[in-house]
Amino acid sequence: MRRRLWLLLLPALLLAGCQREEPSRTAYQLYFQEADLTSSAGESPLRTETVYLYDAETDSPRLLAQALVGELLKGPADETLKSTFPAGTTLVSLEIDGDRARVDLSPSYESLSGVALTLADSAVAMTLAQVPEVSSVQLTVRGRELAYRERQVLNIREVLLTPEEDVISTVDVRLYFLNQEGRLTAAEQTLDLYEGDTQVSAVARALERKPEGRDLLSPLPEGFQVKSVWLEEDICYVNLSSALLEGLEEGAFRTALRALENSLASLEAVEEVRFLVDGEFQRDLGLPGGGE
Repeated sequence: MRRRLWLLLLPALLLAGCQREEPSRTAYQLYFQEADLTSSAGESPLRTETVYLYDAETDSPRLLAQALVGELLKGPADETLKSTFPAGTTLVSLEIDGDRARVDLSPSYESLSGVALTLADSAVAMTLAQVPEVSSVQLTVRGRELAYRERQVLNIREVLLTPEEDVISTVDVRLYFLNQEGRLTAAEQTLDLYEGDTQVSAVARALERKPEGRDLLSPLPEGFQVKSVWLEEDICYVNLSSALLEGLEEGAFRTALRALENSLASLEAVEEVRFLVDGEFQRDLGLPGGGE
């Protein structure tokens, strides 16, 4: 009886020994456009489709970002969706620089403009929002920025959130913008704070936008963006990227720094503002290479 029982169990044991553990995968969301926009009247024209990626192949921010954009470029499986990319668009390169994803695409992407370009840019940014280390996206074509694009760097939080969404607090602040004569002038504003925001990060982000209903302009020149900003006790640290400072005109650069310093110092919690470049403190901050 024991011998017969052993013979019955043997095939099952052999089968169990031959089975291999399935590699682990994680679900991610890809953003595509509604094929029939009449069905999305009054709502976002972008919808998601789920893709499963192997964890072993996406174990770094760069690999995950590359895989997500690669899947996005393949287009949707759902026939009610369509890709926001022109046919033949390919990924030339993708690098992670600090908290920014630099996505370089093939020349066909250059054919987009207006709403179509906005949708394609948003689809990339919203898809890459799933990479925890990435908070902004810069899209180029063969290494060149699209001159007609309104903004060259997309802040993922601004793309994801609508003004009414997730507001958890507000802060009164005095922001310094440029008037029509090119001089800094103060504008009192109440800023919304979303989950994960700090007062200093909200101020830095607000300076990138033109104040509504006023004849003022952002003091930050094209391509200039704060890489990160934080508060330690009563000192506010503003970290800039040397790559984004290259080519800036000296006067515009100095004006941007004064606007940031004055605006951040208007917060009650801030007593001093210090600037860093690529994480290194700069006592006498100047443009990389001496500026123009």
